Amino acid sequence: MPLSLRRLLAIARKEALQLRRDPRSLAMAFLVPAAMIVVFGYVISFDVRDIRVAVLDQDHTAQSRALVSAFEAAGRFEVVARLARPEEVDPLMNRGAVRMALVIPSGFERDLLARRPAPVQAIFDGADANTASIAMNYAQAIVGAFSSNAVLGRAALVPPVGVESRVWYNEALESANMIVPGLVAVIMMIIAAMLTALTVAREWERGTMEQLAATPVHRVEVIGGKLLPYLAIGLVDVTAAVVIGVVLFRVPFRGSPFLLAGMATLFLLGSLGLGIFISAALKSQLLATQLAMLVTFIPSLLLSGLIFDIPSMPLPLRVVSLAVPARYFVVVLRSIFLKGVGVDVLWRQGFAMILYAVVGLGLAVRAFRKEIAP
Repeated sequence: MPLSLRRLLAIARKEALQLRRDPRSLAMAFLVPAAMIVVFGYVISFDVRDIRVAVLDQDHTAQSRALVSAFEAAGRFEVVARLARPEEVDPLMNRGAVRMALVIPSGFERDLLARRPAPVQAIFDGADANTASIAMNYAQAIVGAFSSNAVLGRAALVPPVGVESRVWYNEALESANMIVPGLVAVIMMIIAAMLTALTVAREWERGTMEQLAATPVHRVEVIGGKLLPYLAIGLVDVTAAVVIGVVLFRVPFRGSPFLLAGMATLFLLGSLGLGIFISAALKSQLLATQLAMLVTFIPSLLLSGLIFDIPSMPLPLRVVSLAVPARYFVVVLRSIFLKGVGVDVLWRQGFAMILYAVVGLGLAVRAFRKEIAP
């Protein structure tokens, strides 16, 4: 039987009407992705700000006060306590009142003016290793800059080697610029698979599969018709996520919106096809929803490169991540948002998106059967 565009559009219209009458699915389709982008965009952050510091200044000189002022002026540290004795540090650290203690010993200015080593001690709360590591790097940079200005400035010397650091693409090193584009990939894979995981299973549970089986509709037309409304919803969600990222989180968008739309269409087709495959294979809305969440959420969040650096993973996990479609779409989104690159750079990821779409749709068509078991 030849395929018919009219029958495919009729199935799409039927699916759109069903979706319109289901407020829970509409909420999942439109409200949940936007809410997840906003919440995750604020919650998942690698920026460390307002590090609470206790200062134990045992020197009480102009140079020791200048060092404390350098920490305060950096914008990363907040001096919340000024101590008189070393014994006061431990209680503050124990109850989490401070994350760092800066100890300036007596004789600090004298040693500094005499061009002798003038050590200071920075004590960090290592219970949160990530925050402690970042705070340590900040502190070392501040002390290094202070030391260079103090010594080289007075001696009127020029350091023999100078380093000028420049960051491309994410100049302010804001984690939102890295996290928000990647979130679009992870959230859309989850939502797309979850939405279509209910479609075929709903037909079986409501007893409407018998009516569908009696119609002269090819299974390719059924799959295509069921996909179209969700593909339109997915593209609307991607557009909304891009607008939220640019307006709310101020993530720069430097690339082509048309390239992003094309890549997003391929990615959504694969994710929607995966959802229909799960729905057709299990024929139960509950089981299909649970399996869709399992095969999309955990791999996309942990193995896509959104949070954890893939080259730093153990070899077995790096190999598994090659089969995670969100891994490629995360690269596409970050590259289009921040770098403004085109197909000449993203052709490998584009090929992966095409392969994902073909596999997802192929599995969906293969798993769907109109026949009613006796």
